[in-house]
Amino acid sequence: MDNTQKNAARLKRQQMMLEDPMIKVIPKVAIPMIISSVIDSIYNLADTFFVSGLGETATAAVAVNDSLMNILRAVSMGFAMGAASYISRLMGAKEDKKACNVATTTLVIGCIFSLLFGLTCYSVRHPLIDLLGSTPEAHQYSIDYATWILLAAPFTTANLIMNQLLRSEGSTTFAMVGMCSGCLVNCVLDPIFINGMGWGVAGAAAATALSKAFSCVILSIPYFRHRAMLELHPRHFYIDWVNVGEVAKMGVPAFLRMSLMSVGGIVTNNVAKTFGTAVLAGIAVANKLYRLIASAIMGFSQGFGPVCGFCWGAKRYKRAKSSYFTTLAIGCCAALVLGTVMFIYAKPLIMLFNSSGNELMLRIGSFKIRSLCLAFIPHMLVMVTSNLYQSLGRPIGNLVLSLSRQLIFLIPFVLIIPRFFGAEGLAVCQALSDFCAGAVLALPLAWRMVKIMNSLDDGDEAPFGKKKKA
Repeated sequence: MDNTQKNAARLKRQQMMLEDPMIKVIPKVAIPMIISSVIDSIYNLADTFFVSGLGETATAAVAVNDSLMNILRAVSMGFAMGAASYISRLMGAKEDKKACNVATTTLVIGCIFSLLFGLTCYSVRHPLIDLLGSTPEAHQYSIDYATWILLAAPFTTANLIMNQLLRSEGSTTFAMVGMCSGCLVNCVLDPIFINGMGWGVAGAAAATALSKAFSCVILSIPYFRHRAMLELHPRHFYIDWVNVGEVAKMGVPAFLRMSLMSVGGIVTNNVAKTFGTAVLAGIAVANKLYRLIASAIMGFSQGFGPVCGFCWGAKRYKRAKSSYFTTLAIGCCAALVLGTVMFIYAKPLIMLFNSSGNELMLRIGSFKIRSLCLAFIPHMLVMVTSNLYQSLGRPIGNLVLSLSRQLIFLIPFVLIIPRFFGAEGLAVCQALSDFCAGAVLALPLAWRMVKIMNSLDDGDEAPFGKKKKA
C-alpha cells in the first residue's frame, strides 16, 4: 500500500469513525470482531466435541487445560490489549509512526516472553496439571493435551497480538479471516488426529497448536503485502519508555482479567472434582457453551473500543459517548435473544457432549447454562463498561471491573456456596458474580464516565490522558 493509498484509506476510515451514523459504524466494526471472538471460542469447543466421544474423563482433561489456555491467553492479551488501546488513540491523533513502533515492539517482546513462559510451564507440567484441578483418572489425558499447548505458546501470543493490532486500526475483516482460517484447520484436523491417527486427547491439542500457527501465517499476510495501515518492520523495534508505560497501563488490567479468569477456573475445577469427574465435565461443557455466547458479547463490546478510542483521540467526546450507548443498547437486545434461545435448548446442547449419557453431567451442565443465561445482560454491562474505560486509557476503572467478576465475587462464592448447596450451588456461582458485578460496580462506573463526557464540548482538552505539548 503506497502513501497515496494509505492516505485515502486513512481519510475513508476517519470519515467512517467521525461522521457516519453510530448505528452503522458500530456493527460494521464489531461484526468481524464478534465472528473472530466466536471462532476463538469454537477452537476449544471443537476439541471438547471430538474428545467427548472418548468419555467424560477425556472431556474433563480438556476442561482442566482450559485454565492453562487462559493463563497463556492472559499473557498474550496483556500485550495485545495494551497495545491495541494505545494504537487506536495514536491513530486518532494521527501519530502513525509512533503507532508502528508500539505494534512492532509489542509483537517481538510478547512472543519472546511467551516462549520463555511456555518452556517454564512445560518443565513443571506434571505438578502444574494437578494444581489446575485434574482428577487422578484424567491426569495422563491432561498431560497429553498440555504438552502441545505449551509448546505452541509463541504462536498463541503472535496470533492474538496481530489480531488485536489489525482491530486497532479498523482492519477487522483481516482479523476475522485470520481467526476463521485457523478454526477451519482445527476442525478438519481434530477427527484426523484424534480418531484417524489414534492420538486421542493429544491429537486434539496438536490440531489446536497447528491451527494457531496457521492463523499466524494468515494474519501476517496484510503486513507482508503492505495492505495494513500499521507497518511491522525491524526499524520500528526500539524501546520508548513512554510507549511502554502506556501499553502497560492498559495491558496490566487485561492481563489481570484473564489471569483471574484462570484462577477462577482453577478454583472451580478443584471444587468440582470433589463432587466427581461427571460434575467437573458438566461444569466444563456448560462453561464452553456459555463462552460461545459470551465471546459474542465480548467481541461486540470490544468492537466499539477502536471507535470510541478514535473519537476520543480526535476530541469528539459526544460521539464517543454515543458509541457507548449504541453498543450497550444493541448488545443488551442481542444478549436477551441469545440467552433465551440457549436457556430453552440447554439440555440438548449438553447432550451433544455427553456420549455416555451420564445423568449427573447432564443435570449439572444444563442447570449451569440456564443460570448463566439469566445473567447475560449484567455481563454485557460489565464488558461494555470495562471496554469503555480501556478505550479511553483509564486503567483504574478497567482494573476494578476486571477484578470484580473473579476475585471480588466469583472465587469467594465458589469457596462458600457449594458447602451449603452442593454441586448445584457451584453451578450458579458464575451467574451470581455477574449479577453482583453489574449492579454493584458497572452501573456506578458507567454513570461516572458518562458524567465526565457530558461535561466536555468537542475540541476541549481531554481531562486525562496525553498532555498537550508545550
